[in-house]
Amino acid sequence: MAEAPALTGSYLGMNVSVSDIDLENLEYFKHCGQHDYRLQQCVDCDLLRYPPTTACPWCTQPESRWIPVEARGVVYSYSEVWHAIMPQFRDHLPYHLLLVELDTQRGVPTEHEAIRVWANLVEADGTLAKPETVRGAGVGTRVKIVYVDVGEGFAIPQFCIDEAAQPSAPWRYAQE
Repeated sequence: MAEAPALTGSYLGMNVSVSDIDLENLEYFKHCGQHDYRLQQCVDCDLLRYPPTTACPWCTQPESRWIPVEARGVVYSYSEVWHAIMPQFRDHLPYHLLLVELDTQRGVPTEHEAIRVWANLVEADGTLAKPETVRGAGVGTRVKIVYVDVGEGFAIPQFCIDEAAQPSAPWRYAQE
C-alpha cells in the first residue's frame, strides 16, 4: 500500500502539518480540506468517535467508516486567552479556545457523553474572533463550523457563532 502524502500549510504565519504516518488525522484533515466534516463511525457498535483513533473506544473494533456529520453544536466550555504564547496570536488577543459539544450523538452512549471538539472561535470569514465577538460568547453559545484553508487540500475546522440559533444569554466566567 502506498503511503499517503503529508499535509502541510501555514496558519497565521506558522507552519502546520499532519504527518503521512498519522493516518487517522490525515484522513480527518483531508475531509476538512474538502470542507466536508466527517467523523469515524464504528462498524460494530455504530458509535461516532473524536478525535480520530485506531479503534473504537467503546467496543475496541479497529474498523470504521468516515461519515458526514453536521458540525453544529453548543459551547460546552471555553478558555479566554489573554497572553499569546506564540507571537503570531499577539494581534488577536483576547481569543477563545472552545470546547464544542456537537449536536450529533449528544447523550450517547450515556446521558453524560457527547462528541466534543476543540477549536478556536472565529468570525464567519474564518479570521480569529474580534474582542467584541469574544465578549459575547460563552457556555451555551450556539456555533457552526467554518473551514480555514491553510494549504492545498488542508483546512482547519473552527467555529463561529450561529447567529440564528442563540440562547438568551450564554454563561461566562466572572470577569475581573
